[in-house]
Amino acid sequence: MTGRFIRLGETGRKTVKLRIDGKDVDALEGDTLLVAMLCSVGHVRQSEFGGEVRAGFCMMGACQDCWVWTAGGERLRACTTAASDGMRIVTTQPDVLAPVPWEA
Repeated sequence: MTGRFIRLGETGRKTVKLRIDGKDVDALEGDTLLVAMLCSVGHVRQSEFGGEVRAGFCMMGACQDCWVWTAGGERLRACTTAASDGMRIVTTQPDVLAPVPWEA
């Protein structure tokens, strides 16, 4: 793995496969997207304020630092969303986003 996190334990869980920014990534069943991303691509998302990348902040769903998007435009919190087989995640905000629940 080439990420910021290095898995030391719980390596016997089933592998799930997903794509992050077009890159094939292996995660373990039960991992959040945040763990999968930081173990494999080293960042969670691109900053909307510049060229920097973000790696999450609160790690518990209270801040806005780990928003990622599905390839279809749905916004997800990486720290509270379980990684699952076949997910396609992008780390930059798509041009067209799905409506947020309070605007629907």
